Amino acid sequence: MQTLRTPEERFLDLPDFGFEPHYADVPDAEGGSLRMAWVEAGPADAEPVLLLHGEPSWSFLYRSMLPLLAAAGLRAIAPDLVGFGRSDKPTRPEDHSYERHVEWVRALAFDVLDLHGVTLVGQDWGGLIGLRLVAEHPDRFARLVAANTGLPTGDHPMPDIWHAFREAVRSAPALDVARFVQSGCRTRLTDPVRAAYDAPFPDETYKAAPRAMPDLVPTAPDDPASEANRAAWASLADLPIPALIAFSDGDPITGAMAPVLRRALPGAQGREHPVIAGAGHFLQEDAGPALAARIARFIEQTPTQ
Repeated sequence: MQTLRTPEERFLDLPDFGFEPHYADVPDAEGGSLRMAWVEAGPADAEPVLLLHGEPSWSFLYRSMLPLLAAAGLRAIAPDLVGFGRSDKPTRPEDHSYERHVEWVRALAFDVLDLHGVTLVGQDWGGLIGLRLVAEHPDRFARLVAANTGLPTGDHPMPDIWHAFREAVRSAPALDVARFVQSGCRTRLTDPVRAAYDAPFPDETYKAAPRAMPDLVPTAPDDPASEANRAAWASLADLPIPALIAFSDGDPITGAMAPVLRRALPGAQGREHPVIAGAGHFLQEDAGPALAARIARFIEQTPTQ
């Protein structure tokens, strides 16, 4: 597998993102390895909160939440998915598959970091990957937080706006990552913040992952990931771990999934689920402190012992 690695100087002087990067190698599924990156905040021996980003963002998305979760006495860990952020970037779209991304995050979280008692926080692809991990490795997780995400099987249609987004990614001669992030926010991003979202991608050769990810979402019942996602739904439907459904009030892409998750997850029953006000698809960008506060409260209210 041919990969690219974004030069470190691209990540200098990012606004409000002075966290030290950490790196580890995971198998690339072709006999080689890939370097994955993550940042974290909080005590190393505290309860871990695994913060998974989506398309086309990276761990920078969690910059306002990391210190708040750390201040609550938690170990907040934000990886960069393969192909994003400081992680290595396979250069061909066909190098990416749903199954590979699940396995790459599993390898980092469990084989490298050896996390137990995890609270998953998954948004966008972070939920598509994270919910699979919870379903397939329930012994590793203490709680889950689903935030503007879902677990599609291809058995139900995606909203029109999602199809428009996928077509825009497919057809763009040059993929403007910062513009796509801005389109999913209600707040106006500053120029330095937009530059930070562009930082992992010096040119088009680095963008195979953000190009590939929309086409990996199951949209037909016979998609390669459909069977595994159906199995995950079946597992989650029997899993009693506490679940918080924390969607924003302004996400036309995933909004319809909130009531589905609230009904389907046993650990979501009888719980007050927040609606994060004034936020779009990237609610971490629009309302990160509010989301972090709800996550910290949820963890405090659901002790493991």
